[in-house]
Amino acid sequence: MRDLAPRLLQWQAAGARCALASVVAVRGSAPLRTGAALCVHEDGTALGSVSGGCVEGSVYDLAREVLDSGEARCVSFGYADDDAFAVGLMCGGEIDVFVQAVDDGTARVLAAAHLAAAARRPVVVARLLPGPGAGTGSVAVWRDGHLGSTGDPALDLAVLADARRMLDRDGTAVRTYEAGVSRPHDTGVPSEPRATHVLFEAWAPPPRLLVFGANAHAGAVSRIGALLGYHVTVCDARATFTTPERFPDADEVVVDWPHRYLAATETDHRTVVCVMTHDPKFDVPVLTEALGRPLAYVGALGSRRVQARRREDLAAAGVSPGELARLHAPLGLDLGASTPEETAVSFAAELIAVRGGRTARPLSLLDGPIHPAATGDRCAAGTDPVRGRTTAALRTH
Repeated sequence: MRDLAPRLLQWQAAGARCALASVVAVRGSAPLRTGAALCVHEDGTALGSVSGGCVEGSVYDLAREVLDSGEARCVSFGYADDDAFAVGLMCGGEIDVFVQAVDDGTARVLAAAHLAAAARRPVVVARLLPGPGAGTGSVAVWRDGHLGSTGDPALDLAVLADARRMLDRDGTAVRTYEAGVSRPHDTGVPSEPRATHVLFEAWAPPPRLLVFGANAHAGAVSRIGALLGYHVTVCDARATFTTPERFPDADEVVVDWPHRYLAATETDHRTVVCVMTHDPKFDVPVLTEALGRPLAYVGALGSRRVQARRREDLAAAGVSPGELARLHAPLGLDLGASTPEETAVSFAAELIAVRGGRTARPLSLLDGPIHPAATGDRCAAGTDPVRGRTTAALRTH
């Protein structure tokens, strides 16, 4: 939803009605993960995806129904083994999809979340899922404030507390809260307990990709880094080569000594560092700084001869054997890459494998699941209009 929020808000500001469909749970193998979203304009325009194509048509039709009725829905889609053309996920998994019409309150919450994310501030969006007695509230939460309400003051306190605990991570979660429903004209009869289900979506700032060295390989890496969703910075001490015109895909182009820039830059466990230069006076200081930090990936370009000499220099500079073991050099997988663009693909493939803890072997030689294992809870109880059955109630996370 995060990527679709700007366009959705444009539609809302223009007075158009629109529906938002979000994947709230995944069980088994599925092409997209929780948080994937599809927006549908009242004129029929659709943006985004919830399944990579498997059930897009059915979710689109459901979104049009929700636009007409104004009633939020939560339905399950799974593998259709009786009819290859029936609605279902042919990869064998199952997903739950929450569909709601975007009202003014939800739009204000999304606008606040979008502004916070644009300023690289962590934010969490919480939305009530449909169910017996459930409302339609939503809340955006950041470190020093929030906007919106679930409509229940006690529930607001619990949601705000849980949302703030999610501010330092990306991803989604569904939480269940038990609450009592006050009866009209209460005569002392105990209230009836009910479960309220809330979808949380944490919008952490994009992870950083720091590319050191202003050359053709750095340009290709910055392009593929942007494609993968990284906030890309290209840094080099040579002002002649380090210009925005040469690196149009980078979010930042910085003229500075690499080690000095990195020493003054905030990083986290998701940050990726790529050193594309071949000059020890650049490489050794910045790699020494990078390997002393808990980063997601540190890689360096260069031949095996260059790498052997570089490792000796790093050891002489005080880098420990354990820190040296974290260095991916030469960076990338054995793809036979030679051009800057091919080298960038090789690097990106290794990065994805490292990030996901995968083998990087050909899938055709493996028997395990293609997609990362996923588990999830079902939507709140309700009839599935596509598969003609009743979905189970959410279990507590």
